[in-house]
Amino acid sequence: MRGLGFRLFVFLVLFLSVTGPLFATTKGLSEIITPDLQPEGDLSLSFQAQDKLIGNPYQLQTELGLTRWAEVAVFKGFRPNELIFGTELGILTTEPWLLATGFANWSPHTHVDPQPYLEGGYYTEHQKFIAGAIHAGYRNEVILGYAYDFNKQWRAQVDFQSGSGNSTAFGFTWNMTPDFQMNPALYVTNDAPHKVLGYVVFTYTFHLWKSASAKNDPTVPGG
Repeated sequence: MRGLGFRLFVFLVLFLSVTGPLFATTKGLSEIITPDLQPEGDLSLSFQAQDKLIGNPYQLQTELGLTRWAEVAVFKGFRPNELIFGTELGILTTEPWLLATGFANWSPHTHVDPQPYLEGGYYTEHQKFIAGAIHAGYRNEVILGYAYDFNKQWRAQVDFQSGSGNSTAFGFTWNMTPDFQMNPALYVTNDAPHKVLGYVVFTYTFHLWKSASAKNDPTVPGG
């Protein structure tokens, strides 16, 4: 099953490589990366539509949990064409305290350097607090986030990234099924005059294999 997962991921990377700017993050809240990693063996496919002031108006995303402490992501924008890579490594991976590092927005085709980041989180059953920093170009920017999980279906969230060209995002996540979710949000730009921008992403998750710790757990899908 691991071989199948690897072959499928390679196929997706090659498929998306039909390649100019796009802002992309490892799937998290609406705008920012989060320190909780994609579960091992899970492959998420997403379609994202957003105002062109946020980033590429139409975008596909893939995200794969390689191990319990590592994930990779590939982003494909269409207007303009753009291929971007990101990754995240977990330093502390056991809730409530989380700590992760990685890079976002690496675009070899357009010679955009990786943007390294470090962030931590404090996760309880219902509340999630996130804080960290990212180095984007010549700037160091703050990233902040908060989410409240009402239940397994509904989450309200707000997140912020400092700096010109970034925003504060207010949104929610609706898990329509255990594997299919929708996340609409409104972005309020940092730059004056402040603008309100629309955003929505739809995500479906495939369970390619179980982690070693989950193989004997019948409640965990995959494998």
